[in-house]
Amino acid sequence: MPIRTKRAYETAARGDGRRFLVERLWPRGIKKTDLEIEAWLKDVAPSPELRQWYGHDPAKWLEFQRRYRRELDANAAARQPLQAAARRGTITLVYSARDEERNSAAVLRDYLNSRKAAKGKA
Repeated sequence: MPIRTKRAYETAARGDGRRFLVERLWPRGIKKTDLEIEAWLKDVAPSPELRQWYGHDPAKWLEFQRRYRRELDANAAARQPLQAAARRGTITLVYSARDEERNSAAVLRDYLNSRKAAKGKA
């Protein structure tokens, strides 16, 4: 099933499926009652140290991806709810970064899709 990403500041849509906030910090200016998410999965987000090191610097993007994937490899329990939900239907990873291409939700989406593909080949 599809795994999508969407900024927290965009309106939820029927096609989003189950929505999960995948950030350590709550998005600025949004009320908790307005976000329309199933769960806030803080532990699947990059560590505070990695997030601060990256600082959304495009020059650090490739290294950020590598380091974040390593964190995901080491944290199966945190990603398990997303993997289970994705097996049952469409999910949307909700994030707050301004950059719609270079953000942790995009890395997480690609990571989950690659694990799904690897399981399909096994």
